[in-house]
Amino acid sequence: MRIKKSTCVFVSLVIVLSACSGRKSDKTAEEGNLSASTLVASNVTTGIEVGQRAPELSFKSPEGKEISLSSLRGKIVLIDFWASWCGPCRMENPNVVNVYKKYSDKRFTRGNGFTIYSVSLDTDKSAWTNGIKTDGLLWQNHVSDLQGWNSAPAALYKVQAIPTNFLIDSDGIIIATNLRSEALGQMMESLLR
Repeated sequence: MRIKKSTCVFVSLVIVLSACSGRKSDKTAEEGNLSASTLVASNVTTGIEVGQRAPELSFKSPEGKEISLSSLRGKIVLIDFWASWCGPCRMENPNVVNVYKKYSDKRFTRGNGFTIYSVSLDTDKSAWTNGIKTDGLLWQNHVSDLQGWNSAPAALYKVQAIPTNFLIDSDGIIIATNLRSEALGQMMESLLR
């Protein structure tokens, strides 16, 4: 008798908790025109590990325009932390430019098109803009708070060294990290439709 009562209490608790979880039933999802992938993506936690939703970033371009990471949804995005004073970053930039040129207009299984969201850890605006120009960083999404190692985006993403990057899909889910040299191109190739 005691076991049955405990089982009933447990089952009741499970029913109550699942009703309070905030998850919509499949019927509700269909009525609200939400796709299964949208439901799955909405249940993803935010973080900096593969499989997590990349934390939102919204910082100013050299021209003073606020650019948010979420404004790039629908595309595969490389979040690239770098600085004009960083030798290894500058050595990697030609590879990043080549990958951008090759894949920016391609269709992928997890997004349409490819772009880069460059986050600079510079403290000097002219050095930053000269680095962009000198290295031919063609994409439009360059941001910085010009705080160097005290950069808010670097702190949010726990950046300890640069270059550091995070590749996210069209829903903002991290699919790979720290892709350099051939590894970045190989990953992009594997994501093609």
